[in-house]
Amino acid sequence: MFPDTGIGKESLVIKTFIYVFLIAGAVTMALPYVWMLVTSFKPLEEIHAFPPTFMIKNPTLQPYKDLFSMMPMMRYMFNSLFVAGAVTLFNVFATSLAGYAFAKHKFWGRDIIFFLFIGSLMIPWQVNIIPGFVIVKKLGWLNSYKGLIIPSMAWCAFGIFLNRQFIYSIPDDLIDAARIDGCSEFMIYRKVILPLIRPVLSTMAIFTFLQQWNNFVWPLVVIHTSRMRTIPLALAVLTGQFGSKFAMVMAGAVVATLPILIVYLVFQKYIIKGVAMTGLKA
Repeated sequence: MFPDTGIGKESLVIKTFIYVFLIAGAVTMALPYVWMLVTSFKPLEEIHAFPPTFMIKNPTLQPYKDLFSMMPMMRYMFNSLFVAGAVTLFNVFATSLAGYAFAKHKFWGRDIIFFLFIGSLMIPWQVNIIPGFVIVKKLGWLNSYKGLIIPSMAWCAFGIFLNRQFIYSIPDDLIDAARIDGCSEFMIYRKVILPLIRPVLSTMAIFTFLQQWNNFVWPLVVIHTSRMRTIPLALAVLTGQFGSKFAMVMAGAVVATLPILIVYLVFQKYIIKGVAMTGLKA
């Protein structure tokens, strides 16, 4: 019989402490969202009640009715979904294709071009606002989907880096076997590379979609008409014009948060898998 060293008890205490800490952190982060959701169903007198409470005595849908009657929220949601979806689809395709080229093909200047892409990540995005606005204005893309989508497609250096690091770890034997079977380079990309990089593509798609959905500064610069507003701009207008209607503002925040919350809950396993498996080789 081995003596009881107490290691098992210490391990249990450490695990208990970690779980308690994580649960406390999760509750702390979830409280603002719960308060936002609860407030969106409260009548005005319950919102101003003191002390405040999470309980709803007389729930109402009037804030949501006012929101959709006073503002074209469906139009704003369509704008955000269209812009975020278009940028996400293009970036996932373009960055995976570029990552495959940088990882598995040797051509003149490959490393220099790749390091230029990486170097662009060090440039603050605020520096690009004024040149970007000038270019969009010269092209006549103000107040249009082209002005919202096409410049955002150019911000893909991180996606190229992410895909390159992942594809680099794929054995060259798989690609050589496909070439021997007569596959073209694009067919190798479509039949061999894409099925193997689904985790990183899912991660890239989610991060890009969330970034574009929450993008506020660039739409604020290039959009001046109400019909082309995205959800972040709509929330800013909602807060400015109807700031005293707290339930309506909270209802707008719930509507804006719901799509990205659904996306995260559905694809969260791909985020974890992509982060765990990406960047193992350089």
